[in-house]
Amino acid sequence: MEMLLSTKGITICLFFFVLSLAAAIEIPLSVSQLPTITEQSHAQVAYPFDEDFTIKCEARGNPQPTFNWTKDGKPFDLSSDPRIVTSNNSGTFVIQNRGIINNFQGKYRCFASNVLGTAMSEEIELIVPSVPKFPKEKIEPLDVEHGDSVILHCNPPKGIPPLHIYWMNIDLQHIPQDERVSMSLEGDLYFANVEESDSRSDYCCFAAFPRLRTIVQKMPMTLKVSRLKHANDSGSPNAAVTKANFIKERKPKLLIPPESAGSSSSVTVIKGGVLLLECIAEGLPTPHLSWVKVTGNMPKDEPETENFGKTLKIDQVTAADEGTYQCTASNPMGRARHEFHVRVEEPPQWLKKPEGGVYSVGTNLVLLCEAIGNPEPSIQWKLNGKPIDGRTFRGRISTREISLTNLQLQDSAVFQCEATNKHGTILASANVNVLNIAPLILTPDGENYATVVGYSAFLHCDIFASPAADVRWTKDDSIEPLSAFRYELYKNGTLEIRDTKKEDSGSYACWAANSVGKTAITANLDIRDATKLVVTPKNPRVLKSHSILLKCQAEYDSHLKHSFKLSWRKDGDELPVNSTEGGRIILDRDTLFISSVLLEDQGVYSCVASTALDTIEAEAQLIVLDVPDPPEDLQLSENQNRSVRLSWKAGASHNSPVNESIIEFEENHWEPETWQELIRVPGNDTTALLPLSPYVNYQFRVVSVNAVGRSQPSKPSLRYATPPAAPDKNPENIRVEASEPNEMVMKWEPLKPTERNGPGLEYKVSWRQRGVETDWNEELVKKHSLSVRNVPTFVPYEIKVQAVNNLGSGPEPNITIGYSGEDVPDAAPSGVTVDVVNSTLVKVSWFGIPRDRVRGHLRGYKVNWWKTRSMLDGKRHHPEKHFLTFVGERKYGMIPGLEPFSEFRLTVSGFTSRGDGPESSSVVFETPEGVPEQPRFLRILNFDKDSVTLSWGLPKKANGHLTGYILQYQIINETHEVGALSNVSVANRSALSWHLAGLSPSTKYKFYIKACTAKGCGKAATEEGLTLAQGTYAGIYEGISTQGWFIGLMCAIALLTLLLLTICFVRRNKGGKYSVKEKEDLHPDPEAQSIKDEIFGEYSDSDEKPLKGSLQSLNGDIKATGSADSLVDYGEGEHGMFNEDGSFIGAYSGSKEKGSVESTGSSTATFPLHA
Repeated sequence: MEMLLSTKGITICLFFFVLSLAAAIEIPLSVSQLPTITEQSHAQVAYPFDEDFTIKCEARGNPQPTFNWTKDGKPFDLSSDPRIVTSNNSGTFVIQNRGIINNFQGKYRCFASNVLGTAMSEEIELIVPSVPKFPKEKIEPLDVEHGDSVILHCNPPKGIPPLHIYWMNIDLQHIPQDERVSMSLEGDLYFANVEESDSRSDYCCFAAFPRLRTIVQKMPMTLKVSRLKHANDSGSPNAAVTKANFIKERKPKLLIPPESAGSSSSVTVIKGGVLLLECIAEGLPTPHLSWVKVTGNMPKDEPETENFGKTLKIDQVTAADEGTYQCTASNPMGRARHEFHVRVEEPPQWLKKPEGGVYSVGTNLVLLCEAIGNPEPSIQWKLNGKPIDGRTFRGRISTREISLTNLQLQDSAVFQCEATNKHGTILASANVNVLNIAPLILTPDGENYATVVGYSAFLHCDIFASPAADVRWTKDDSIEPLSAFRYELYKNGTLEIRDTKKEDSGSYACWAANSVGKTAITANLDIRDATKLVVTPKNPRVLKSHSILLKCQAEYDSHLKHSFKLSWRKDGDELPVNSTEGGRIILDRDTLFISSVLLEDQGVYSCVASTALDTIEAEAQLIVLDVPDPPEDLQLSENQNRSVRLSWKAGASHNSPVNESIIEFEENHWEPETWQELIRVPGNDTTALLPLSPYVNYQFRVVSVNAVGRSQPSKPSLRYATPPAAPDKNPENIRVEASEPNEMVMKWEPLKPTERNGPGLEYKVSWRQRGVETDWNEELVKKHSLSVRNVPTFVPYEIKVQAVNNLGSGPEPNITIGYSGEDVPDAAPSGVTVDVVNSTLVKVSWFGIPRDRVRGHLRGYKVNWWKTRSMLDGKRHHPEKHFLTFVGERKYGMIPGLEPFSEFRLTVSGFTSRGDGPESSSVVFETPEGVPEQPRFLRILNFDKDSVTLSWGLPKKANGHLTGYILQYQIINETHEVGALSNVSVANRSALSWHLAGLSPSTKYKFYIKACTAKGCGKAATEEGLTLAQGTYAGIYEGISTQGWFIGLMCAIALLTLLLLTICFVRRNKGGKYSVKEKEDLHPDPEAQSIKDEIFGEYSDSDEKPLKGSLQSLNGDIKATGSADSLVDYGEGEHGMFNEDGSFIGAYSGSKEKGSVESTGSSTATFPLHA
């Protein structure tokens, strides 16, 4: 195919060849030539509703042909009737539909002539139909007796086929037809025998001519059916009918074909047409029709019968359908037969048609004409539309051949061959053009061609010459013909250059020469870069419902950018550019995006890049992964009491192989509609032997699993019930639980429904005191527990539980050891000692309770302590108990959070699940002094240029006898640089202020104050301030205290502080929990820093009075305490958490010393900053 580039006017030849190599080049119209019929009409019907009728005949030739017509073999003058309209230089004419046009009916033939010869068309038949009408007639009624045969004749008028005939009544209701009453192919209505119900006066025959758009109706006919006259003697009407039938009964008689036609007839049918054979018989009872082929076999495809078996129909008749067919009409009275001798004939068909052409002077001519048909067609030769006179024709002529030697220019002519038999005529024409001319190159000179690297280029050089011309191609300035293996010259002059390269670009010349002359043309060829294409990803695998983006990357020659196009295809079908499926598939030039991928999205996606010169395609196979389809067709086999084989058909795996199949079961007695997993089998298996339990009514289903996930379950199988049996196993997890000391409650896990194995499941419980009793106590229960009372406290028992049902007992059960009910210990720990670790921590040790005095499983020990007096002021305190629990067989524990410089009492008791035993004798111990807490505040009372007066409050808790204070200060600035830390020792423990001199003017300082005891100094309170500049006499606070903005700021800070204090108070009363780290920050204890490995228990106040804090006691009750200490939670689970050495960490709280003073908002304690 050639295309023109609009920018350069280049003719582009793509990589396929247009002209057939074997076909002769058509003679250019500029060369003298014989007429050739190019268009003609065929058989035509002049419908009365058409305005006009066109009879076509067109021809080409040089000189321009003139046209003549014949009608029915005689010359026909187109100017003889004014209703005929003609056109110049055309043989076509139009007949206008005015008036009576019947005289135009006939067979027409067109002749196109010039000085060289005459071409003739095939015969054109024009049919002018008349409007079909039934004749007006009076039809006499038909009076017949019951059982007679009757024929109602239609005799439809003639018209253009097809013809459709209908028998209806006056209400346009079809007359019912069956074996007894039916219509023949000619349209007549046949009654094999009449009944009284056939009587009616409106039998109407309708004839429809669809091509004429006409339906006509025959006058209604009357049929009267009466009973036999001599049957009137009978007393009963039914008896009369029966007697009449008996009198009229007769064997069949053929009405079609009639008896006059004899026992056989001949039928001719055209090959490829439809064979219709018809037999209609009369008789009583109604005859039945059947068909057989007497000679040969019936066609492989059983021929169909119509009209209740009365018509045999064979479509597309072949020679094999020829032969003798027999129809048989039979009833109980006898039978009648007729044979049809079928002969298959066919109209003429060409075996060889004469072929004309261009011949040079002196050559020879042979024309062949052979046709077949049945009967064999006759052959007639014509020359320029007229029969050839053998006497004057200089060549040789026979039925199948014409030959001429040494052709001359005057031998140019049109030869016609007609083959005719009774079924039709066929015509073939051969134009013999004898010419002697120099080569004519029909391809324009200077054509420009282009192709891409690697493709073939076709340079055209269409030549007409007689004699034939020699053709050669040259490139650029070379005179040597192109002859390399990549070049191929075709007979029509076209040059193909295969596998083109860039260096093939250039100018080419086509040379043509014969004995009369020579000529040449040039052509230019450009080679462009081939288009390249890549689709990524190449073969993506995507999960269903996920998204995929395909990208098409293309490279193409810059000269072709205006013609470059991209498109997408799926499985060869182009995808529309606009988004599809509601935006789920979006095409955007070089990208294809599919969201929510479906299974049907799987396929081969192609990106097609095309330019004016090449088209390339790149593919990506999209594979959609999904869970498998559910298995199908579950079948059960190999049925056994304890097993059955399940087989199934695997569903589609959706590109991810099935890894395994899960077989689930459901039983409809214990847990109906609940599916449980039974077994798993490898993915390739589609059958499994299923282990079953007795006394279960199973049904099964299968779930397939692949790498994507699980399929939907299959449809359930049929149910399969297993017979009952004795239990196969006994209960498990046998244990003893008791809430009372003299009680033993034995419990166990009941058997699952599928483990019962039969009806009437019970449990046989046996028990005896270990080492004391020899005989078993036994009891049969249905539930899964048994309570036994009046047993000794906490003694071991041997216990057995056996499953029993109506069919027997389970296996011999194993013996389990359990203990009867527990009580609290009846003895206290002894040897309680206290070792003081530091001012807030002590270690308690004790000797355990003897095992026989525990009276249960020892859960642990509880340490109780309470403060009795302060060593600072000697005041006695109301006992406020706290406790910590230590789980297990522990013999020591650490008690944290004690108040320094105080006296305490401490007891230890053991506990079981029933509760606490008696407490040990109390032990008195004292805690040593500790470091004081942070002073309540530090304030700057007055600032001067080189001095400052500081005031502070007492520490929140002194934790011992105060020995004085340490005052520290250092220079700071906005860049966080700090000066050296200076210390001032205040030895007067009663001093609460200090005047500090020797400071630098206009300098910012940070001050620290710590309270000290003999044990050391506590945390510092801090404050910052700026000394005054030279000449400033008022202090900083005095200078700003009267400013309005400062007063407003202080008020805002006061309100915010009050709000925060209120929130903190509310939260503390709600019982918040704090970390150990927070407690250490609030209660610094240098001595406690070294105790890293000790273990703490669960701590709690013993008094149940409303206090600020809250904590969880051992038994889960919420306790309150008035301690100002933070609440520290050491617990894990119910009792707390264990350290690496197994020790227990609980929650503790301390009590507030009554003589202590509440903090009033001191600055937050910070460590000094060292330069």
